[in-house]
Amino acid sequence: MRFIPLLCDQKIRLEIEDEGMPSTALREISLLKELTHPNVVGLRNVVQEQGRLYLIFEFLDCDLKKYIDKQPGPLPMETVQSFTYQLVKGLAFCHSRGVMHRDLKPQNLLVTGDGRLKLADFGLARAFCPPIRPLTHEVVTLWYRPPEILLGSTTYAPPVDAWAIGPILVEMVTKRPLFPGDCEIDEVYKIFRLLGTPNEEQWPGCTALQDWNPAFPQWPRLSLRTVAPTLDEVGLNLLEQTMHYDPKARISARGCMDHPWFNGVDKTAHNTV
Repeated sequence: MRFIPLLCDQKIRLEIEDEGMPSTALREISLLKELTHPNVVGLRNVVQEQGRLYLIFEFLDCDLKKYIDKQPGPLPMETVQSFTYQLVKGLAFCHSRGVMHRDLKPQNLLVTGDGRLKLADFGLARAFCPPIRPLTHEVVTLWYRPPEILLGSTTYAPPVDAWAIGPILVEMVTKRPLFPGDCEIDEVYKIFRLLGTPNEEQWPGCTALQDWNPAFPQWPRLSLRTVAPTLDEVGLNLLEQTMHYDPKARISARGCMDHPWFNGVDKTAHNTV
């Protein structure tokens, strides 16, 4: 599968392989057709020509990672709040339609010149519905992967996406990734060094996960202010709620929308598709 962006509405060419259309491409097409929202990238058209399938997306100026990197200094907190609110709003919409993104990261969030943020790249997205079926744990880019996936859980739901909100928020504030692990165990240890090594009281069932090791070092929890010193207490509260170890205790995207940290955000901005 090859991706060819053009400087207009974005045009993605999918090479049809000998076995047929890649399952990830078919999944993304079917999901995107159902996800029409101001904070989700728009699929304009699907065209098949000479054994190739073209997905025509709306054009956005750059992704969030490039946007952060090109800023000469810290992002204004008002921008961080606006982008975070648009992220959770788009995510809440996806979850309300029964879709997990499963690969949230700054590179998969697109930004326009007028300050609109949209979720993109649904290649790993998965519909969820009861009963919860075992799913692959090889999802979510390592730096934004939640601890339950790192420790081998195969049954999970929208809290997988909710975890990524926290690291993305910190990255917007500091311009540095929060947990830049170079392998899965390094990622686990980076999380433990900040949030403390979890136990059954904090996270029931964690010691039964297939990759749990009773020999894990025992680190104490640090203050989140050590990694996001410019966030106020309300912002730190939101950050803490997104990064609960126990997925059942983690705030939902819809819950984030009602958090008081967003009280000053213009929630009517960018309300048209």
